[in-house]
Amino acid sequence: MRRFFRPVPLAMAGCVAALSVGACAYNEALGRNQLLIVDDAALSQQADAAWAETLRTQPISRDAALNARVRRVGDRIVQAAGLTGRGWEYAVFVSDKPNAFVLPSGKIGVTTSLLSLVRNDDQLAAVLGHEVGHVVAQHAAERYSSTALTAIGIQAAQGVAGDYGQAVGALGGFGAQLGVLLPFSRRDELEADRLGVDYMVRAGFRASESVALWRLMAAQRQTNTPEFASTHPSDSTRIAELEAYIRERGYA
Repeated sequence: MRRFFRPVPLAMAGCVAALSVGACAYNEALGRNQLLIVDDAALSQQADAAWAETLRTQPISRDAALNARVRRVGDRIVQAAGLTGRGWEYAVFVSDKPNAFVLPSGKIGVTTSLLSLVRNDDQLAAVLGHEVGHVVAQHAAERYSSTALTAIGIQAAQGVAGDYGQAVGALGGFGAQLGVLLPFSRRDELEADRLGVDYMVRAGFRASESVALWRLMAAQRQTNTPEFASTHPSDSTRIAELEAYIRERGYA
C-alpha cells in the first residue's frame, strides 16, 4: 500500500496536546512515552491514606508463616526490580477471593485465598512481580494523569471557570483508590505481566510458573465476562502473551 504521509505517533500527539498542563516522559522499562502530570511520589500521601484505611477496615491474617512467606518472596522481587530504595510493606488479608493489589507508595496486599491457590513460591513470585511491575511502569500515576486531564478537558469544553489545581482537586481520592478499587487497563496488565516475568527470573524463580499460575486462575474463575467488556485481558489472551514473551526472552 502506498503511503502518502507519516502519521504522528499517538504518544507524541498526546504530549503535544498536553504540554500546557503535563509532561511526557520516556519509561525505559516499558519502551514507550507516558503522559504524566504527577508521579508516584505525588500520589504517596493518598496511597498511604488508602493503605491505612484498608488495614483498618479489612480483616488481616496474623499467620506468621504466611506473612513471612510474602515478605521473603516480595523482598527478592523488589531487589530484582531495583526498588529497594523505598520502604515496602506487605499485608495478608483474609478473603475467599484470590487477589492482590499494589499502591504506588510501595504497599502490597495479598489475600489468604490467593496464597492457598498458588502451588509454590515461583507462582507467588509471578503475582508479586506483576504488582511490582505496575509500580515500575508508573501505571497509577499514568492513570491518574489521564483522568485528571480528561476532567480539565471537560471543564474547558463546558467553559467552567477554575484552574488546573481545582480540576485535579475535584477528583478527590481517585489517586488513593487506584491500587485498591479501580482496575488497570488491559494494556497495563499485560505490561505488568511482562515486567513481572523479568523480575521473577532475575530473582531466581521459574518464568514458566507464571503461565501455570494463570491456568490455575482460569480454572477457578467463575465469571465469563467477555474481554471486550472487561478492563482486564482474558485468561487465554494473558496466557498466550506470557508464553510468547517467555519464548522471545529465552526463559525457562
